[in-house]
Amino acid sequence: MIKGVIFDLDGTIIDSMNIWCNIDHAFLKENGIENPPADVSDKVKKLTIDDAAKYFINNFGLKCTVKYIVDRIEELVRIEYEENIPLKPYVNEVLDILDRKNIPYGIATATYRSLAESVLKRLGIYRRFRFLLTESEYPRGKNFPDIYIGGAEHLGFSPNEVLVVEDSLHCIETAVKAGFVTVGVYDEVSAEERDIMERISDYYFESLDKIESIL
Repeated sequence: MIKGVIFDLDGTIIDSMNIWCNIDHAFLKENGIENPPADVSDKVKKLTIDDAAKYFINNFGLKCTVKYIVDRIEELVRIEYEENIPLKPYVNEVLDILDRKNIPYGIATATYRSLAESVLKRLGIYRRFRFLLTESEYPRGKNFPDIYIGGAEHLGFSPNEVLVVEDSLHCIETAVKAGFVTVGVYDEVSAEERDIMERISDYYFESLDKIESIL
């Protein structure tokens, strides 16, 4: 029985993954890398924010600090979070269902806290979530279960009573190993991971509205 839910943010609650792909390339180009590898975003999306910055420095010979890269990328994407990024379909409907069933829910994200808060407030759903957990509190990122375990503790349930909803394979893998019930949801950017996600997730859905069927 599902007693609580932990949602990912980017690609699951908000339609933002293409933004990150474009920003990675834009940042590298403004720092002299004219033709960044096409798969660079696929590589860094599995890293923490700090580790992604170190990857850029080590692999492209950038002459700047980790802090500069972290701050500059946040600056580049801020306007998108504050003004443009929309909700994924059926988000409010799913939250309404959870509220009717008295199932608490929160967010665990690798995104900057300031950006996550700004987009959720703009979209009018920030106060609906019991918590917002980020890499500020869990710096090892989503390759380790810390952030999901923290979410379960906030909800007051054990992992096998909590549903983790994610659009990325490495996040699903982490949650599965930690004993959570998992839902993989489709996002265009992670479509190439779909076959494996369907195989290892407890459930896989094209859109969030299908979650009602397992509550």
